Amino acid sequence: MRIEQAAGEHLEAWARLRFELWPHSSLEHHRAELAQFRAHENASAFVAIDSAGHVVGFAEATLRHDYVNGCETSPVLFLEGIYVRPEDRRGGAARALCQAVAAWGREAGCTEFASDALIDNLASHAFHAALGFVETRRVVYFRKLL
Repeated sequence: MRIEQAAGEHLEAWARLRFELWPHSSLEHHRAELAQFRAHENASAFVAIDSAGHVVGFAEATLRHDYVNGCETSPVLFLEGIYVRPEDRRGGAARALCQAVAAWGREAGCTEFASDALIDNLASHAFHAALGFVETRRVVYFRKLL
């Protein structure tokens, strides 16, 4: 397994993996979002590539200059999304992706690495804890129609 900074040749596979992670949006929507993401100066992404040359995972990150819950510095490296195909999990790809993201953030001057997960996504909570993330807060959002 090797980790590379996401590039043009990875776009289609990357978009398909995004669609697996976030199926509520169309594949076309993910392609369009990736075009915007790649143009953003405070964003970077990495892909995990297996021995056959297939993209099997990705991690997207940004440098957030606004307040990030639980953090004290700015900018903060923020893990916007990470995904590894189910059949390729438990092989260290996600850890390696996060290491690449962390290296990019350190190079950009960040001293804190943040992320979030839905309150009921216990698998994501365990993943973050295994990588050394510490839970800082829990939030419940409310809405009322007017």
